[in-house]
Amino acid sequence: MSETNLSHTKWMKRAIYLASLGNNTTSPNPKVGAVILDKNGYLISEGFHFKAGMLHAEAMAFKNLKKHAKGGSMYVNLEPCCHKGKTPPCVDKIISSGIKKVYVSIQDPDKRVSGKGIKLLKESGIQVHLGLCKKEALDLNKAFIYRNITKKAFGVLKWAMSIDGRIGLKNGKSKWITNEESRSLVHSYRAEFDAIIIGGNTLRKDNPFLTTRGSKNPEPLRVVFTKSLDLPSKSNLWDCKKAKTIVIYDSSTADESYLTRIPKCVEVEKVSSDNPELISKVLAKRGCNKVLWECGPKLATAAIQSNCIQEIITFIAPKILGGENSMNPFGDFEFREMHEIIKLSDSQVSFIGDDICVKSLFKTNF
Repeated sequence: MSETNLSHTKWMKRAIYLASLGNNTTSPNPKVGAVILDKNGYLISEGFHFKAGMLHAEAMAFKNLKKHAKGGSMYVNLEPCCHKGKTPPCVDKIISSGIKKVYVSIQDPDKRVSGKGIKLLKESGIQVHLGLCKKEALDLNKAFIYRNITKKAFGVLKWAMSIDGRIGLKNGKSKWITNEESRSLVHSYRAEFDAIIIGGNTLRKDNPFLTTRGSKNPEPLRVVFTKSLDLPSKSNLWDCKKAKTIVIYDSSTADESYLTRIPKCVEVEKVSSDNPELISKVLAKRGCNKVLWECGPKLATAAIQSNCIQEIITFIAPKILGGENSMNPFGDFEFREMHEIIKLSDSQVSFIGDDICVKSLFKTNF
């Protein structure tokens, strides 16, 4: 790689790092960072997008300018926007600044922008270079990209189990399979997500809080999916001071007389069937880029079958529970041949005390 290419890569990686400073806070927007160099190649400003409604990365970089950018260059990990939303179009600011070169990692998948921002820059006489650090940029915004292309939220499934693959004893007791350090890590992991999903059975059995324990403000949206609406009148999730909660129910099977059990502070939305894809679409429409499924075996199996899961996080404790076969993370996928089974990829393994944490990817086509 030439010295010039190394320099371009250096500045784009800086833009991607800046973008990552918006982790956990930008949804429904993407994570974007911007770097501005003067005409001599010296850094004169940089910025990143922190939260929806606040300045975009490019606008923040212009705000931070200490000298004019005329004749200079900009590095940005996502195509600059060209539509007016809560903030003005970034393309207009770039064009009026006199910048001559713009380096962009990837096109914006949002149809309001995709390709149009780059086209406007080129038509104004600015040189646009696309594709620098593409892999890193795609990985950083994979949830945002997935939601824009599929209209579904990017789903991660998490569960904890013993080394013999059990999620609880045959009487249903499961506290605690993993160690305290693993459970604390789960709370911090939740901060990466816009929503956390459980089924009605998990609510009835575990009465969870589903919060980050203060790692994120506001807390992720707590989602309960139920086919029956037969939910307890008292629940930790009904405390809306801690976090917002929404109940999504299957209108084809639910007894709507149970709605009186749900406090008014909890949002309620109905869908037409028990297909988890409908939940994913509802949450995507609400601006959730990335959601965590912490549900039981039935809903987890259905979520995988309906292609709502793109990654998994598994905590494995060095314990043997034995007992019923039904106390495992999934129901029957009804596979008959080994070539039918679900294969995961890019697994990352780490040790949390005596526990093992495995993160793996499903093959995602988008």
